[in-house]
Amino acid sequence: MKNNFQAVVVDNKDSNFSVETKQLGLEDLSAGEVVIKVHYSGVNYKDGLASTPDGKIVRSYPHIPGIDLAGIVVSSEDSRFKEGDAVIATSYEIGVSHSGGYSEYARIPADWIVPLPAGLSLKEAMIIGTAGFTAALSVQRLQDNGLKPENGPVLVTGATGGVGSFGVAMLSKLGFEVVASSGKKEAADYLISIGASNVIGREEVYNGKIKALDKQVWAGAVDPVGGESLAAIISKIVYGGSVAVSGLTGGGAVPTSVFPFILRGVNLLGIDSVYCQMEIRQKLWGRIATDLKPEELSSFIYKEVSLQQLPEELPKILEGGITGRIIVAVE
Repeated sequence: MKNNFQAVVVDNKDSNFSVETKQLGLEDLSAGEVVIKVHYSGVNYKDGLASTPDGKIVRSYPHIPGIDLAGIVVSSEDSRFKEGDAVIATSYEIGVSHSGGYSEYARIPADWIVPLPAGLSLKEAMIIGTAGFTAALSVQRLQDNGLKPENGPVLVTGATGGVGSFGVAMLSKLGFEVVASSGKKEAADYLISIGASNVIGREEVYNGKIKALDKQVWAGAVDPVGGESLAAIISKIVYGGSVAVSGLTGGGAVPTSVFPFILRGVNLLGIDSVYCQMEIRQKLWGRIATDLKPEELSSFIYKEVSLQQLPEELPKILEGGITGRIIVAVE
């Protein structure tokens, strides 16, 4: 391990906010039992928030963002991991209150680490990242609640985003008819190429009006959007169907009624990938490496950047113009 290494550091000293690549040492990293040579990371919405002075994500400064990382163990004080192991670390406090993946080295608590499953490379794991894991958790919960391909079409909102794109691809691979909703008309070909059977605009999901009960349209839904759109979706889910919600880009308030739940038995499933139990986390990464692994993962890459290029790329995730994933090649 090098005595000094590069990392992207966010700082807000004396109200002078900065995001830049710096030279650090192991002593600058948060505590943990396992030191990892980071090979790849990814850019998520939370990482974009961490790169802004009013993002309300970073707990203290200076800080290394990056909620995802994949790499090779270089030292371990925990018997579960040894030098040379390929591992994944996502979620928990990584990149929020614990130094994250935008660094050549990371020091991570052993309880937060997943062995890289057979069938995935380190790069593939970060193409998928937290976004793909959240999509996989959504799919798993929908299946646990009875969703089957023969039940009917499944809606995926925010379909060009990370969670949405992987939701489309994973459901399609499992044989579902996937209806992808997006505000980007130009992305229709992309969504069809990753598995969507049909692409609709946002207004076909929510046209500004919400009925307590609307026509039954979708057997289930993966929704990283939330807000009023979610209320409209709930009113259109078929009897006994479920909606897996994982985000709030459309807002935190959901003006629905009790009727879809007590008259149609609709289920609203909350998806939290941050503190998901390790037993479930390992099972899902196993599925991501096998039956949920999308074909042609490279097609999900919007751009691959270096640590040096990352500071100027981070704010772009908040602008909404990205289709797919920004991958950070740290090695």
